[in-house]
Amino acid sequence: QPQLVESGGALVQPGGALTLSCAASGFDFSRYVMSWYRQAPGQEREVVAVIGSRGRNADYRDPFKGRFTISRDNTKNMVYLQMRNLVVEDTATYYCNAVHSHGGNYWGKGTLVTVSS
Repeated sequence: QPQLVESGGALVQPGGALTLSCAASGFDFSRYVMSWYRQAPGQEREVVAVIGSRGRNADYRDPFKGRFTISRDNTKNMVYLQMRNLVVEDTATYYCNAVHSHGGNYWGKGTLVTVSS
């Protein structure tokens, strides 16, 4: 059964850094495009970053370029999101997503990141 489990969420001060992890299981991870999304309270879920199945290509929404880095390890079925220079507005639940062009769209339950002094 496909499963994504996020971890690494925490309370961090403004200007700080944090790395989120997502462990995948139950599907052929190396064939899936992986993404990180986030959802702040009262707001819609939004994409943060996307990485291709082989990890060669990554893309970011403008607010996250230069601050966030997505990466994956297909030998460990893991995807990561390194975040730095965090601001209060980065407070949200961060979700891992796996998508395959032939079907298959899986979500994790999320991990909470709180940026506060």
